Order: sequence, then C-alpha cells, then structure tokens
Amino acid sequence: MFQGETAITIDDKGRMAVPTAYRDQVVRDCGNHLVITYNPFEAGSLYLYPLQKWQEIRDQVNKLPKGKRINRALQLKLVGAASIVELDGNGRITVPASHRAAIGIEKKAVLLGMGDKFELWSEQAHHEQIRQTLVDDLGDELLGLNL
Repeated sequence: MFQGETAITIDDKGRMAVPTAYRDQVVRDCGNHLVITYNPFEAGSLYLYPLQKWQEIRDQVNKLPKGKRINRALQLKLVGAASIVELDGNGRITVPASHRAAIGIEKKAVLLGMGDKFELWSEQAHHEQIRQTLVDDLGDELLGLNL
C-alpha cells in the first residue's frame, strides 16, 4: 500500500530516487519493477504501477473493443506508452525522456502514493491541481465521509 506525498528531484539523466520508505516494498512486492505510463484522466502526471498490478490493468484495457474511439485513446495512452523500469542499486528509476517532456517534468516533481500505484506529477501541475481542488465545490461527494 502506497500513500503520502514526497518532493522528488529528477537528475540530468532522468533518474529519480524512489523514497526509502517504499524501496523494500517495491523490491519485495513488485519484483523490483514498476511500469510508468500516462495518467489518462489528468494532464501533468504519470502513473507508476507495480508490475503485477500493471499486467491486470493492461489486460483489462486491451480487452476493450478497439472500434470505440475512447477505448482506442485509452489503449494508446496507457498500454502504448507503458515502459517497464527497474530500481538500480541506489534505489533510482529512470523516467523516460518522452514521458517527462509530455507532462512537463524537468527537475522538480511530486510523487504521490495512491494505494495500489504511485502518481508522479510535475511540481507545477501538482500545485495547480491542489489549488483547483481546494477551490472547487466538492459538494455531495464528501457528505458521507468522516474527514
């Protein structure tokens, strides 16, 4: 289970350190591999799935009828753009240059633990998303929650 928010620095080679709190779990539960792909719902972020969880998602997405434009877009954005990455000896992964460029990650990023996956946001997009969420009327969605 991944949770929490961590400020991340991306080095000149596109590497980022996986927070130490998660390294053992990624090695043990994920076979030392994560899959990076685009977030299909929000611009400015990537999903990082444990390999086994990714395989389940990939299979579900690939079973969708390809004749529907929305399904095809989802297949392209999730499956077509997926890249398997492995933690190196220093606990780092390399975020592909094409992924970094597409969502605007340069040096500063934010890694969010979202339960069964991580989300990697450009620092700017994350701040904008937080500000927007705080401004938006969340309405009935929160009525039944004890926050």
